[in-house]
Amino acid sequence: MASAIAAATAPPTGAQHSVLLLRRANDYLAATLRARYRVLSFYDSGAPLPAFLAASAATEPEPPRAALVVGGGAIRVDAAFLDAAPYLRCVVTTAAGLDHVDLAECARRGVLVAGAGEVFSTDVADHAVGLLIDVLRNVSAADRYVRRGLWPVQGDYPLGSKLGGKRVGIIGLGSIGSSIAKRLKALGCVIQYHSRRPKDTVSFKYFHDVISLATESDALIVACALNDQTRHIVNKEVLGALGKDGVVVNIARGGNIDEAELISALREGKIAGAGLDVFEKEPVVPAEFFSMDNVVLTGHEAVFTTESGSDLCDLMIGNLEAFFDGRPLLTPVLPK
Repeated sequence: MASAIAAATAPPTGAQHSVLLLRRANDYLAATLRARYRVLSFYDSGAPLPAFLAASAATEPEPPRAALVVGGGAIRVDAAFLDAAPYLRCVVTTAAGLDHVDLAECARRGVLVAGAGEVFSTDVADHAVGLLIDVLRNVSAADRYVRRGLWPVQGDYPLGSKLGGKRVGIIGLGSIGSSIAKRLKALGCVIQYHSRRPKDTVSFKYFHDVISLATESDALIVACALNDQTRHIVNKEVLGALGKDGVVVNIARGGNIDEAELISALREGKIAGAGLDVFEKEPVVPAEFFSMDNVVLTGHEAVFTTESGSDLCDLMIGNLEAFFDGRPLLTPVLPK
């Protein structure tokens, strides 16, 4: 078992605490962590996860009481994970969503959870607006057309549709959804939304169900968390209600949209287009999308900019320091 933690960095003088690193780290994050803690890196260890967690329990002078994890489904912090790592008392996630953390199980065991807070909100909102403009104005498709030398041969590329005046329905008006709404309102869009309950702090029209929202929208933007209630919240009925001139943008989680029904709707002309940053089985993307000029694809990168990466690193370190110092977490999910 000792080989499973062979990649751990020896603690600097005075360091006392060990941290499980359960995500791939860039040089900046890795160096910042290792300057403060004894880092037990799962991806550097080469060991299967159960062996890595079991070996970590033997770490001296204490087993790691905190873990840094990432979303996307590679590692789920659930009952089985916590059974294998009973020494953990704090989980710090670097993801905007929390579908990879069983919050009820963490609460039952008294495990603290810190999230990414609003670090990603502005960058994700910018990306969502960019995808929407791209789909409406055919930016990526027109770029490919010009690069293939077709402009002088076949003439101008078909016109797109303007953004201003569009009725945009946002599914989920949390921090990210609100940032999207702010940007699109400034660009002349009519904002309306669906969420678990109406927001007293906004004047946008609220819809109790997503089908009604889609019926009254020219575009849908998915910005909600993924859970049992929101899995496939955009389904065949919602896409049908959106209609042949409607477009959908997803910067939330792939599972929020029924991908098979989306492909069918696009293929059959039941909606006009889609901008997708997330997919149901990442990093696998359905090949059907590749030949669709009315679909814009990015690889789960809405959250990532040079600036957000640095800000996230600072926030993660701040949460770890708060935990080890016995202070409240900076961006607590549990306890609320």
